[in-house]
Amino acid sequence: MTETAGLSGLPVSGILSALLSRGGEHGELFFEEVRSLTVLMEDGRIERVVSGTDAGIGVRLLFRGKTYYAYTNDRTANALLALSNDLSRYAEGDGVPAALPAAAREVPGPTVVRIPPSGRGIGEKVALVRTVDRIARGISPEVRQVRVTSGESLRTIEVAAHPGVFAREAQTYGVLAVQCVAGDDSGLTMGYESAGGTEGLEFLEGGVPEELARKAAGRAVRALHAAKLPGGRMPVVLSCEAGGTMVHEAIGHGLEADLARRGMSIYKDKLGERVGSPIVSIVDDATLPEKRGSFGMDDEGTPGERTVLVDRGILRGFLHDRLSAMKDGVAPTGNGRRESYRHKPIPRMTNTLILPGSTPPETILSGTDRGLLVVKMGGGQVNTVTGDFMFEVAEGYRIEGGKRGEPVRGATITGNGPEVLSMIDRVGSDLGFGIGTCGKDGQGVPVGDAQPTLSIGPPFITVG
Repeated sequence: MTETAGLSGLPVSGILSALLSRGGEHGELFFEEVRSLTVLMEDGRIERVVSGTDAGIGVRLLFRGKTYYAYTNDRTANALLALSNDLSRYAEGDGVPAALPAAAREVPGPTVVRIPPSGRGIGEKVALVRTVDRIARGISPEVRQVRVTSGESLRTIEVAAHPGVFAREAQTYGVLAVQCVAGDDSGLTMGYESAGGTEGLEFLEGGVPEELARKAAGRAVRALHAAKLPGGRMPVVLSCEAGGTMVHEAIGHGLEADLARRGMSIYKDKLGERVGSPIVSIVDDATLPEKRGSFGMDDEGTPGERTVLVDRGILRGFLHDRLSAMKDGVAPTGNGRRESYRHKPIPRMTNTLILPGSTPPETILSGTDRGLLVVKMGGGQVNTVTGDFMFEVAEGYRIEGGKRGEPVRGATITGNGPEVLSMIDRVGSDLGFGIGTCGKDGQGVPVGDAQPTLSIGPPFITVG
């Protein structure tokens, strides 16, 4: 039997019936095809131009709260029937005839792509990274190294699952990232900036490549000449430009339902309780146009949603995939995500954000006499059991007399999620997004995060 481009040309009902022939609460076929192109320039040379296609199918059986999963690149009916029969042996009981629609439903994503990446040639994309490299190096002779990465992909997924799911979505991703290293006799510092999302090449319009180059190089050079900030506790103003690393680390992971159910989240028994300041509301929203964590359906075929997590300081919900929702007796929230067809889905964030307030951001800064202004966050991590988190400050400044003062470097902010959320005393009327790839259980998925300008009063954070 010949291979097919997806699930639509396969005897899907028969394959799922074989998977469920000895019972099971849920049977699923997940098809994925990813067509990608990456252009990498480093040290003034084009180091890599890689394009390719990866495709395969994952087969999943849920039985008595456990997951049995396998995948294959052999997309023939015979191969999938054999795999389904093998997995079915983990169930015990009577067979369940698969019930699903006759044809896949096309699911529209939240973004309308105006300029498909395939509409422009590799030569243009190579020229783009060369231009970014040239601009970044021109910022200062202290810029020693520049790394520019342009990436794009078209991801097509189909999910056929019992009971009643048969859906398909095409997802376009684009990203441009710039990393600069500045150096002198005192050492080396780094600056990083990126842009992109679930959109076509239109995300590069409006001078974005030039702006990324200037920001990354400028950040590296400023850090080179910045002073170390003494450790201690002090008020912190998180600029909206910093993106949402803090909300991602302080609370986002702890609200993924699988962690909460296993007792690995500080928020596990706090539904309906206060976990933050009354002026703080947090949502996870896969429906936002163009954002990196957005989609029309998750990797289980559940529609993407806007899920309220915290409403004016009160914990209102968790992020569920199908399995965690079954265990907790609730509906899935559209957060079942996987890195690829080689992985089973697990609860993951999409675009997680603290909602804007009503305070002008300039008022927040002017109302803080002394402290630390964070303009750009670096990497971070969290202990979901205790709520303790940390993240690096990639660009920060002293606050002196309610104004931005001298730049500082080497700061690492540590805190506890519920404590820090409770100490937010002013929420700005602005909103700034960041993008990234979030890691969990050996899987990475694209995410967005966002926050307005925030003021967090002492005592709360150690800076060192």
